[in-house]
Amino acid sequence: MKIIKFLLIFMLFSAFIACKNSKNNMVENKWPNAKPPIAEIKPFTRILHGDTVVDNYYWMIDYFKKGKDNTEVIKYLTAENEYLDTMMSGTKTMQENLFKELKGRIKEKDESVPAFHNGYYYYSRTEDGKQYFKYCRKKGSLEAKEEVLLDVDEMAKGHPYFSAAGIKVSPDNKLLAYGVDKVSRRQYTIYIKNLETGEILKDAIPNTEADATWATDNKTLFYTAKNEITLLSEQIKKHKLGTESKEDPIVYQEKDNTNYIGVSKSKSGKYIFIYSGATLSSEMRMVEAAHPDQPFKVIQPRMKNVLYEMIALDDKFLILTNWNAKNFRLMECPLDKPGRENWKEVIAHRNDVLLESVEEFKDFIAIKERKNGLTELRIRNKNGSEHYVKFDEPAYRVAIGANPEYNSKNLRYIYTSLTTPSSTFDYNMETEAKKLLKEQEVVGGYNKKEYTTERVFATAKDGTKIPISLVYKNGFKKDGSAPLLLYGYGSYGNTIDAAFSSTTLSLLNRGFVYAIAHIRGGQEMGRQWYEDGKLKKKMNTFTDFISCGEFLVNQKFTNKDHLYAQGGSAGGLLMGVVVNLSPDLWNGILAHVPFVDVINTMLDESIPLTTNEFDEWGNPKQKVAYDYMKSYSPYENVKAQAYPNMLVTTGLHDSQVQYFEPTKWVAKLRATKTDKNVLLLKTDMDFGHGGASGRFDYLKDVALYYSFLFTLEGIEK
Repeated sequence: MKIIKFLLIFMLFSAFIACKNSKNNMVENKWPNAKPPIAEIKPFTRILHGDTVVDNYYWMIDYFKKGKDNTEVIKYLTAENEYLDTMMSGTKTMQENLFKELKGRIKEKDESVPAFHNGYYYYSRTEDGKQYFKYCRKKGSLEAKEEVLLDVDEMAKGHPYFSAAGIKVSPDNKLLAYGVDKVSRRQYTIYIKNLETGEILKDAIPNTEADATWATDNKTLFYTAKNEITLLSEQIKKHKLGTESKEDPIVYQEKDNTNYIGVSKSKSGKYIFIYSGATLSSEMRMVEAAHPDQPFKVIQPRMKNVLYEMIALDDKFLILTNWNAKNFRLMECPLDKPGRENWKEVIAHRNDVLLESVEEFKDFIAIKERKNGLTELRIRNKNGSEHYVKFDEPAYRVAIGANPEYNSKNLRYIYTSLTTPSSTFDYNMETEAKKLLKEQEVVGGYNKKEYTTERVFATAKDGTKIPISLVYKNGFKKDGSAPLLLYGYGSYGNTIDAAFSSTTLSLLNRGFVYAIAHIRGGQEMGRQWYEDGKLKKKMNTFTDFISCGEFLVNQKFTNKDHLYAQGGSAGGLLMGVVVNLSPDLWNGILAHVPFVDVINTMLDESIPLTTNEFDEWGNPKQKVAYDYMKSYSPYENVKAQAYPNMLVTTGLHDSQVQYFEPTKWVAKLRATKTDKNVLLLKTDMDFGHGGASGRFDYLKDVALYYSFLFTLEGIEK
């Protein structure tokens, strides 16, 4: 009997190995037999806190440090792109067909819902076959003659990348300020257009955030100037029309290089605010918009671990703050006494509700709150009476839309879910009546009843319940056989709500389940959710995501052979960590512009945004932070083990995550990993962090990503 039992076990084990080998061979046979580029090894030694680290690929920073004279980096990136083209050559037809499919769902000739402000209806529209937008307005009535403010299709001609942003009309409606970025490094030049004559004035203000703010005199602009090397926003300057921008005076200089700064105007139009803040504290200054030559006055000096934001009403300021209120509370103060000693509570702190934002009107305020991971809109009359706008789906996203008119009784908001296309509503805050103005059309037909969305909860290592939003096409069988793509981010307190995307239909219609893991580091479940996923608790973000993947496998939404993960930027860091910690959980990974060389980047303050990030990751110049960051940094922790199939993307001009991080990571993975799975790197040589700028070009990338997944799944169409 023992011999028979042994033989049975041996036969089962042999069958399992044969099946596993068969699967590996099948995956290998899907790809051309091409040799990947091998990066040159040039050892660079880093010694810090008594720790010696040899970095064989540190030289890849040379293009960033030495500029375009360095061709070695470009040659390597080009070789990686050529290797990707070879490996994906069998999917060329699939990619072309997918691009047509994805593009075919987009309504090419379309128009936004007009928003009324200062006597005009403003909107944007697109035309058949055109990549960009036309920004337009009509005076007094939607039946009036159209005035095209900016024709970005014309402006973008001849440019691989083009972005027009920060579009602001002067109070007298005669001038337009706007920013232009042609490189994709978020360094905008502000231009001024005379809307009566169409003339572009000689005023050109380079290296800005594109956030021009008009004073009441229609000739004074405030804007944020950037450091040309680090790209930090360091100064608020004032420009007078007709003067040289290089002579613009500095009205505010930020001395704390961990803060972001910006300038804006209150909706009432009475005040101009300067905001300086990081993730832990903030400070605001103000000047009356009618007196732009007066000095800005500090509203409340910055306080340790206190964030605050001023909202101007006719008769008082509202203050949204976390002062003695982790989930924030709403306070008020007189217009002439804005200091903290005069703040009085309006809405108290609640442990189970995060107060996210406030939209002000003359007679109402609309408060965006988050409870149990879902958004609620709370409407409050100036006399104190209030009610809530309710939403019914298990997972959704609500955003407050364009509400530029202070005197309006209508709140515009945008609603969407994993099955509901983006829908624009006007909600009458007085009568509580809502009106659907537009639901984004999915060309070719879409029936939301053919799809199902769920919200489930995984259990983290420490017992915390992690929400997961899911969507799949009806007919899905929960037997573990379906492919599933799990998306995650989990940083900066950014909440990733469940929202509709027409591109996801190409997954769902081919049998995929799509899921979003609402892991710690975001703010889905309140401020503590964020604090439990940053600094010395950052590992929670990564283990939460792994727990979500394991839950989806255990609950038979999928299995390990069909589970895929996707994340970008800080979500790319997430991808880098989870493949080091649990490489066998995933069949494939999509890592977009991934932040993976954590220690080296955070040590180099010449790299854009480094100092702004100390409150998020820590400062590795401090040993305790260094040791913790090194324990998870993907590049530092690549080891000799089998990794899943991976497609990694970057942009040569990326200002947020520099190209050399994913490039080094891929080179080290190639030299270290023990498997024969596919590892591909795609570098956009013309673009930056956000990829292509046109309406349709990015779909070519999506077609590539989906072709990669479909090839792994054996899906041929």
